[in-house]
This record gives sequence, structure tokens and C-alpha cells, in this order.
Amino acid sequence: MKLTPKQIDALTELFNIGIGRGASVLNTMLNSNIRLQVPFVKVLSSIELKSEMEKFGGNRIAAVDLRFKGKFSGSAQLVFPADTAGALVTTLVGEDPTDLDIDSIRAGTLCEIGNVVLNGVMGTIANLLELQFGFSVPGYIEETAENLFGTDIINPSNVIVFARTRFVVEELDIEGDIVLFLEVNALHELLEAIEHYSADTEKFKS
Repeated sequence: MKLTPKQIDALTELFNIGIGRGASVLNTMLNSNIRLQVPFVKVLSSIELKSEMEKFGGNRIAAVDLRFKGKFSGSAQLVFPADTAGALVTTLVGEDPTDLDIDSIRAGTLCEIGNVVLNGVMGTIANLLELQFGFSVPGYIEETAENLFGTDIINPSNVIVFARTRFVVEELDIEGDIVLFLEVNALHELLEAIEHYSADTEKFKS
């Protein structure tokens, strides 16, 4: 499915606002100077997404998955290369990777970060477009690029909205991806809600 430049601009602005709100919450929670940016948003096929993940994550990828239901349903994931995820956790919690139960610390910290960022994005979409969603408890996954996305997510009826995000933690640049999985009709409903809200993306600015 090909989006117009205007539709891409509107989606990008929604992601920018949502991620900015998530960054503000993380700054307070973690007492760290965290800035998040969305350089671009695009729509991918399943094959294109797997290709992006293989280039982006190498052998293993860490992801936080948030399922949602409402006017339309889908799944949102915050995705990092596994090594980057470990560096982010170490930077934020100040734990040496050899100390204590690092796997539990890693999963818990990344779930909390993903929950804040993904709820910031989905909450912004819901609030600005006057939609209602129910959210599941976020889950943490660490897998190969090939096995990361299940068949319930990767199927021909789904459209994948892909946003590359840069996390800036003090002097450390950390890249992650936000991946939004929607059925084709769900993306149509999202775009219609955006069009109904405003034909001018300037109104999205906060």
C-alpha cells in the first residue's frame, strides 16, 4: 500500500508527538537526559520488514510488544539490536552486565521503556484522533530477525508502519525501531481519522 506524502507527514507528526511525550516521562522516571526522535516513517511489506531487521539487528533482536484493541486492532513493537538493548539497560540502571540477575533486569527495564514509549505513541493517536484502545501488558522478546515476528503478525492481510527512532542518552546514540502492525482496513481507518481530524498537519504540533 502506497501512502501520499501528506499522509506520511501526518503519521510522522503523530509519532513525533507521541515519542516526545514518552521521552518526557522517561526523563522523570529514570532521572536521565533522554531524547527521542523519529527521522522517518514508511509502510513496508513483510519481506521488506524482515530485510530491514536483518540489516538493523544482526543476529539477535530485542523487542517489547504491546497489543491493542479498539476501533481497529493491532500490535506495536519497540525493537532494538540485542547488543544495543543491553547497552541501553546498562546506561540507564547503572548495572554491570555481569552483576546479579541481568536477564531479569534487562527484560524488566526494556518492558518499562517500551511501555512508556509505545503508550506515548498509541495514546497520542487515541487522544488526538478521539479513538479508544484497550492495551495488553507489554511483553519482552529476544529472537533472531527471522523468528522475531509471529505468523499472527506477519501475514498478507497486515500493513506494517515502520518508524526508525534515535534514542539519545547523554553522549550515547542508540537507535531503535517502532513497528506498528495493522490490517489493511485498519490503516485505512487510521488515515480516515487523521483526515477527519485535520487536513493540515500543523494542527498536530504540540
